[in-house]
This record gives sequence, C-alpha cells and structure tokens, in this order.
Amino acid sequence: MDGDLTWTSEQCAEAWGVKTQTWLGYVSRGQAPEALPGLDDLRRKRWDPEKVRSFPRPGAGRSRAGAGAESEALLARMREVAEQIELLRERQRALLLDGKSQGLEILAMSRALGISRQTAYAWLAAET
Repeated sequence: MDGDLTWTSEQCAEAWGVKTQTWLGYVSRGQAPEALPGLDDLRRKRWDPEKVRSFPRPGAGRSRAGAGAESEALLARMREVAEQIELLRERQRALLLDGKSQGLEILAMSRALGISRQTAYAWLAAET
C-alpha cells in the first residue's frame, strides 16, 4: 500500500482502520481529505496517501499513539474520577435502601440524592 502513488477508498479505509463505507462517510462530511480530481482507469476516485496519513482522523476510534505523557496523565485522572463516581453511586444506593427501610418517600429520597425517581425505583428493584 505504501508504494502506490494514489489510494482507492478501500486502501484509505484500511489505513484508517475503518470500513470503506465509514471512510466514504468521513469524506462526504469533510472529515477526511478530498479525493484527487478525476477517476482512475476503473472509474474509481483516488486519494493522495500522504494527505490521508496526515489528516486528523475523527471519531472515537482515533488512535492515541501520538498522545504524550501529559495526555496520559489526564486520562489517568479521568479514570480516577470515574472510579470515585462509582463509589459515590454505591453510597447513594445504600442510603436509598436505608431510606426505604425507614419508610421515606421515593420523591424525597431521589431529590436528596440528586437522582430521578425512575433511577431510585430501578435501584430499589435491583436490590429486591
């Protein structure tokens, strides 16, 4: 693939690690480089491989290969916060169960916990 002067949509998709339809969607939304003018002998669009390689890839699947230590530290802090949130959710569930055992109303408990009534009902149903 690296020796070609131009790439097909299939080769571009392979280089980005996506399906061809995903690649073509990126192109149509301006999230990938434009095709070169004209078509090849098989009437296919072609792309400049260097432009494809250097274009910032959109989407959640984007590679973190170029992420530096600062980015990795930020991701580590994000994971830490997510763990803390999960611990707080566990405390909320325990408090909700305590409130239920004391006969508190769902609306009052959900407001105090900062959750919806539907969430409170779902958590209680999961515990029974």
